Amino acid sequence: MMKRMRLARLMGLVGLVALLSGCSTVNQLTSVSQSSTSSQKTTATNTSGNDQTTYANLAKQTYQSGGPAAIKVNSGKSTLQSSLWKNSKIDYGNLDSLNRTTTDTAYLSKDNLGRSAGRAAQTWSPTGWHNQPVTVNGKRVFPQNRGHLIAYTISFNLTKDGQFQSGQDGSLDNPKNLATQTAYSNQRTMQIYEDQVRTALEQGKKVIYRVTTVFRGNELMPRGYWSQAVSTDGSVNFNVYIWNVEPGVSFDYATGRGKADSSMQVAGADKVTSTADTQASRHSSSTTTSKQVERELIKYGYKTVKKALN
Repeated sequence: MMKRMRLARLMGLVGLVALLSGCSTVNQLTSVSQSSTSSQKTTATNTSGNDQTTYANLAKQTYQSGGPAAIKVNSGKSTLQSSLWKNSKIDYGNLDSLNRTTTDTAYLSKDNLGRSAGRAAQTWSPTGWHNQPVTVNGKRVFPQNRGHLIAYTISFNLTKDGQFQSGQDGSLDNPKNLATQTAYSNQRTMQIYEDQVRTALEQGKKVIYRVTTVFRGNELMPRGYWSQAVSTDGSVNFNVYIWNVEPGVSFDYATGRGKADSSMQVAGADKVTSTADTQASRHSSSTTTSKQVERELIKYGYKTVKKALN
């Protein structure tokens, strides 16, 4: 009788060990499966989870007339890692299934600087491009530009695939580097941040600069440009979302077509923080401050609206 009881206890113990072992095996398989699934998702989107979330949040936002020309992302601080700068190149993101631009990341040095004068005409038509004139207060204007993600004048000595090659002109008509951008966003707002990068390069600094065009759903014209940069010495550090808007004109972003709209105003950049210790331009030794950026955008915004609509 005692032998039978001992045998029963032994069998129960063996069964319990087997059950616990089985649970451990199941947990290990679940962990591997989840890790594999996560890896597949990351590979498919080619962006980190945080980038996907930020992109989705930006795409949902709608510009309100009278708001700032740009807003801060991540409190204005770049998420790029300066330690990843190894050599001059541009990683051009592939066009998506709708032929739209995605993300371009540039690793830049003084060698990539060039001049805009004498460049050839552009022929590529990005999605949402119409080049249609709009009459604003009796004046015929062209509110759209073929906007570079990575500016032409900081992309010299690089091939169309973004690899270093001395003597190459800047990225002018590369489909992976051109999107439909408003004249104001391209020539006013974005210039402020491009100038910070350009000035840093002139000073011999190395900069990682990334621009992502943000589309909502299947729309063909980007709602905005997510722009960020960091220099290896830390003097350049910004992260902003630049609204793709034009004073006096509203757009159907699904098609890219625009029309005169007296209610559309761009009121400056009171929420934008600029890098405080990068020189403002090659002609000045003073620094670019947040207040200077605000004043510059307010000057362009209010005066452009007043001139166009009054």
